Amino acid sequence: MLKTPYYLIDKSALLRNLDVVRQIREKSGAKVLLALKCFATWSVFDLMREHMDGTTSSSLFEVRLGREKFGGETHAYSVAYAEHEIGDVVAHADKIIFNSLSQLQRFAPKTSGVPRGLRLNPGISASGFDLADPARRFSRLGESDPQRIAQALPMINGFMIHNNCENRDYARFDSLLSEVEERYGSLLTHVDWVSLGGGIHFTEPGYDLDAFCERLRGFSEKYGVQIYLEPGEAVVTGAATLEVTVLDVMRNEKDLAIVDAATEAHMLDLLIYQLSARVHPDTGPHRYVIYGNTCLAGDIFGEFNFEAPLQPGSRISIQDAAGYTMVKKNWFNGVRMPAIAIRELNGETRLVREFSYQDYVDSLS
Repeated sequence: MLKTPYYLIDKSALLRNLDVVRQIREKSGAKVLLALKCFATWSVFDLMREHMDGTTSSSLFEVRLGREKFGGETHAYSVAYAEHEIGDVVAHADKIIFNSLSQLQRFAPKTSGVPRGLRLNPGISASGFDLADPARRFSRLGESDPQRIAQALPMINGFMIHNNCENRDYARFDSLLSEVEERYGSLLTHVDWVSLGGGIHFTEPGYDLDAFCERLRGFSEKYGVQIYLEPGEAVVTGAATLEVTVLDVMRNEKDLAIVDAATEAHMLDLLIYQLSARVHPDTGPHRYVIYGNTCLAGDIFGEFNFEAPLQPGSRISIQDAAGYTMVKKNWFNGVRMPAIAIRELNGETRLVREFSYQDYVDSLS
């Protein structure tokens, strides 16, 4: 049995999501790129690259990772490129997408050898969190004015639109896309490709895949463009857990248990968005608040039910530890970094990476 804490990636669960990706590619003609900002654990790229077309990035390092570890098409995007890195970005990218007209114009001479795109901001989104809403007031994420965008058409080959954050509703996706068409339809026929970004949870149980694929194919044919999708969580949802061990139990009005991992260090989005983790099966007569092992008072995974009383040494599997989780792990409090393990398709589990005190030291100076 592996020593906790560790992230456990289940390739069988990952493959179930990838099979949905395969169906979308076949039925819609869309190309599908992994969003590295969400998931970049390259030890499972061997499986993912069989079912996806490449990667999309948010920084120079992600561009390089996509090129070197995944292959396929490598799309580069950044909120703002620095002068000293634009050459390396171009060297590793098949397409480069600019966030603003000013960046596009500034770096046009240095990017003439690679297809260029521009991010559009239609001013609408599906996000339920203001923190993550690309259409929030005063947003810096993309250009909005169709007239100004039209003037830049000679310099670009495509558009990127990312406004489907946390969208599990096909009808809402359809509505948002219709509004994009109404605002930018006259521009779409002048480019070769359109990326609709990520946040579309097409692996959600009950999602209307047939309607989704038909809508994508119709859009592609209407404007004569290649569609790209940039999923992150939709591809890796349910594919990983954070395996932890109870270190101590206490009583303070409620039963409490402290585990050998932490929200701020190992599942940061729980704190950022004030969410509860999930455990499975979360049933039984014994209810505990599960705390992390840092000194942060609010280091809480959530409150769950268990079949038997917890005690030091009890194991807990915390669900949904793939998307926006491993990419955000950090060394807060210097607590031990979870190892990374993979459950292969044949059911065998192998340890692929452990982190040491030296890794902690090397992350500082």
